Amino acid sequence: MEKENSGSFKYTGKSFSKLSVNDDSSAFSDCNSDRSGEFQTASSQNRRFLLACAAENPDDLIRQLVSDLESCSIDEQKQAAMEIRLLSKNKPEDRLKIAKAGAIKPLISLISSSDSQLQEYGVTAILNLSLCDENKELIASSGAIKPLVRALRTGTSTAKENAACALLRLSQMEENKVAIGRSGAIPLLVNLLETGAFRGKKDAATALYSLCSTKENKIRAVQAGIMKPLVELMADFGSNMVDKSAFVLSLLITVPEAKTAVVEEAGIPVLLEIIEVGSQRQKEIAVSILLQICEDNLVFRAMVAREGAIPALVALTQSGTNRARQKVSLILNFRLFKTSCLLQLTWHACFRNQCRFVGYLS
Repeated sequence: MEKENSGSFKYTGKSFSKLSVNDDSSAFSDCNSDRSGEFQTASSQNRRFLLACAAENPDDLIRQLVSDLESCSIDEQKQAAMEIRLLSKNKPEDRLKIAKAGAIKPLISLISSSDSQLQEYGVTAILNLSLCDENKELIASSGAIKPLVRALRTGTSTAKENAACALLRLSQMEENKVAIGRSGAIPLLVNLLETGAFRGKKDAATALYSLCSTKENKIRAVQAGIMKPLVELMADFGSNMVDKSAFVLSLLITVPEAKTAVVEEAGIPVLLEIIEVGSQRQKEIAVSILLQICEDNLVFRAMVAREGAIPALVALTQSGTNRARQKVSLILNFRLFKTSCLLQLTWHACFRNQCRFVGYLS
């Protein structure tokens, strides 16, 4: 598996990896456990009873629930999966106990159920168990990836969102990234990014960001048409997805296929708009992506120049962050931009002199 440094590139023989945008911690929050209240069959009375049983004799309760997961009754399976989901929602120690009691394999079997509610319960329980790092390897080795991908394709909206989160958790182990990519997850995550509700878009973007640290997954994402939703979300400042989408694009843009795709999806004007009116972090990400697009491609540089990039870039040299200013200086140092910049500066100087002359005559 080939893992790439998303911000590493060379210009005039020098490496500029230290200039990469890497402050993604606040743009991407890790997937949390499932949303409370989505299981209507779990009344507050049932929850109080479950918690009381768990407090008195948790090991016996967990063993019984694991046994019920393999019951011949779908209703008993649903109830057991729901209760395991509740127990594993908040406490790491319970997640470990449930996994050690053998719950993971029967829960994975439930994910393949034709009953959509049972599938959703299984996905959500696996997500909660995956929040414990010690469980991730066991979940992956027990064969969870393909069933989770199936849930991402056929499940309810909640099942799809929680499956995306569970795949994100598993992808945090490097050895799982390619396996998840080869399982068909990436086109489904791209579809969730494009068509899902806000939570689905957020979870899909976060999972894709994790998965696309490998080259073959980047190419898969581009081939799946990821550029269209990324560009659309970056252009929509009200989507609350500008940062997330731009960070995903900053990973993808290191492969040639991504550069061509973002240009074809009219991404250059969107990046320039972000440079003009975005937040400081958004401007920094956008100029980093623009630098990668312009590198070693005269056609793309000409397209950027024709879009009127120079005034916005020159303004960023005065008002941007240190890293943004460094990247702008690299762009403006390309020959095409040097010439255009000099022509514009000359034109502005002539215009100012003409104004002074007219003022003098009047």
